[in-house]
Amino acid sequence: MKYFLLGLAVTVSMSSLLPAAEKTQPVRMGSGAMTFETVPGWGLGEDGKSLIGPTHGGVVVDKAGNIYTSANIGVFVFSPDGKVIRRFVGPEYSSIHDLEIRDEEDGEFIYGARNAAAEGIKFHAETGDIVLKLPFPKESGLDLTTFAPTAITVAPNGDIILSDGYASNHIFTFDKTGKYLSHFGEKGNGLKQFNTAHGMTLDTRYEPPRLLICDRNHTPKGRLLHYSLDGEYIDEVVTGLGMPTSVAVQGDYVSVPDLHGRVVILDKSNTIIAVLGHNLDAGKGRSFGIKQEDWVEGVFSGTHGSYFDNDGNLYVQDWNVSGRIIKLLRIK
Repeated sequence: MKYFLLGLAVTVSMSSLLPAAEKTQPVRMGSGAMTFETVPGWGLGEDGKSLIGPTHGGVVVDKAGNIYTSANIGVFVFSPDGKVIRRFVGPEYSSIHDLEIRDEEDGEFIYGARNAAAEGIKFHAETGDIVLKLPFPKESGLDLTTFAPTAITVAPNGDIILSDGYASNHIFTFDKTGKYLSHFGEKGNGLKQFNTAHGMTLDTRYEPPRLLICDRNHTPKGRLLHYSLDGEYIDEVVTGLGMPTSVAVQGDYVSVPDLHGRVVILDKSNTIIAVLGHNLDAGKGRSFGIKQEDWVEGVFSGTHGSYFDNDGNLYVQDWNVSGRIIKLLRIK
């Protein structure tokens, strides 16, 4: 287990502190193998305005390199150059808090955790056809007054794992047809308890794969945990991360957005090797209300979701009133 301090030294040029609307040059960030440059204006409309509206969701990338991000009004699909190529907007797609994508026999499918709608969903990535809904499983025997899923992932055998991170902090497992199988976890600050099991993915850096879970509000200062796919505690991976909201794995690396306004990159030893977009203004980190005219190129605010594409580029979504998604171009 490793402990890390939040007081990292960061050098920021004065030009990088200009609002995004006044700065068009890319900003370089990170270090070593995890060095990136921003792509100014990526994902904005021809008028330079955000197209997606308020965001409180996730990001995934399909095999073709298209980027899916969930906004409050629905899911938007961008081409790699930042153009909207399709969208799924409406009540059934609104307020998806977390996304996962999986290539299956019948095509690529998006899995979503919808906290406000109290369900998980699965829909076709190209057509948007919803093929499965996962409401609270009464078969669990639990008596819950609130069900608010915040994270979803899929095991290699197709089992679906859904975290009730904004309510009971139980994590539920269903088979691929939606049949309830089991649950584990509970709310609290103990070693094997969760205080907001906010984000989750399949950690493919290990064999067999295991669950990597963001315990966002756990004392002290947020942590990541490993659990087996059977719900057995393995270990505490890292702590002192602020408010880790989600996790995305590519190869040996893990991207961890922190709601305070930064993305932390871990290597396979779970050592921090890079910090991206660190917001030094405590009043603007962890803030939903930063309007587009106040965005700063290369500086994040309420960092909420991220995902790598096949080239190692990273897409980051802020929890943001104007709807912010950023492309970070990998420098090799």
